[in-house]
Amino acid sequence: MQRITKEYVAAHLPARDENGHKGAFGKVYVLGGCTGYTGAPVYAGEAAVRSGSGLVYVGVPGEIYPIIACRCEAAMAQPWPAYGELLARMQDCDAVLIGPGLGRGEEAGAMVLALLRDLTVPVVLDADGINAVSTHMDVLNHRRGVTVLTPHEGEFARLDPAFVPGGDGLCRERAAADFAGRYPCVLALKGPGTIVAAPGREPLRNTTGGSGLAKGGSGDVLAGMILSLLGQGASPGDAAACAVWLHGRAGDLAEKELTAYAMTPWDLLGRLPAAFKDLEEP
Repeated sequence: MQRITKEYVAAHLPARDENGHKGAFGKVYVLGGCTGYTGAPVYAGEAAVRSGSGLVYVGVPGEIYPIIACRCEAAMAQPWPAYGELLARMQDCDAVLIGPGLGRGEEAGAMVLALLRDLTVPVVLDADGINAVSTHMDVLNHRRGVTVLTPHEGEFARLDPAFVPGGDGLCRERAAADFAGRYPCVLALKGPGTIVAAPGREPLRNTTGGSGLAKGGSGDVLAGMILSLLGQGASPGDAAACAVWLHGRAGDLAEKELTAYAMTPWDLLGRLPAAFKDLEEP
């Protein structure tokens, strides 16, 4: 199986136009958040900004909007409008992320499924977006746009009941490749040696990252990074692969300085510039 290396990422990262403006580097939308889960959409939105997106919107329920607005530094928070306007705003973007901290209520689940049926732009599904789809897998086959899923092993077991969490790398690779062969989507199966699988290509195994990433919020950062690269024009498989490596590299840098015990998702965000800078070094 091919490994995701620094050289791979340097070769597949979207190019930056030195004369480009903010509209040239992708407009993306993060949909998530609920009472008790206000950090997730913030992590995702700020990660998208740190990964190069020109415009990042974070849509959240009205009751938590003031909290989110205070925590977002560069991403633009906004309360959800009515469904028709929400769909129009998302459809006007280059890529959309659905799920960080969204909650597993019936209303949220119904909204996820409706958006997947109606949206034609690329969609990254994370966390509760994945949970909503797990009981309606047919929606993946009928989407009119690209779908990238970012489950940890527990979430993947809901998508594929035949998968048993805790298996070795080969089992994870086979399960990821089989899933990507059955559904028209890209899968980033998170965990030690995260695996990126896409239809028609060999699965990729990541080579960065350690136990310091095993904390709530780290996955939201990764989802925002994938969203950003997808919105900047990377192919779905390359967006996932490059983001996974950079995310792990930022984790390695934070862990080296702060230890795996003490590093946080905010520390991870703070090391993303150094991870990108690392690609410029020989």
